[in-house]
Amino acid sequence: MRNQTKRHLDELKQTLQQLDLWQAMPPAEEAFLSQSPFYLDTMEPQEWLQWVFIPRMQALLDSHSPLPSQIAISPYIEEALKEFDALEQLLKSLVALEELLQNQ
Repeated sequence: MRNQTKRHLDELKQTLQQLDLWQAMPPAEEAFLSQSPFYLDTMEPQEWLQWVFIPRMQALLDSHSPLPSQIAISPYIEEALKEFDALEQLLKSLVALEELLQNQ
């Protein structure tokens, strides 16, 4: 389960990189202080995936903490990036991760 979760996170990271959505520099510190879901008011969806979601999931894996069993990120990404040409490619590993965690 943990190995599959890590694999899906790695695939998500690789997809973000392949689609030129991966950033070398993090957003400003203030962006991480958001109280909004998905940091809607301070980050773009791909930034949130890179700088918040992936690191938090990796931290759970590294600390052997329980993984969430109910996540629904793909509907947000699908709506927020509906104009993005490679949306289906981006959603593939994210949906696979959601399904894995929901079936644990």
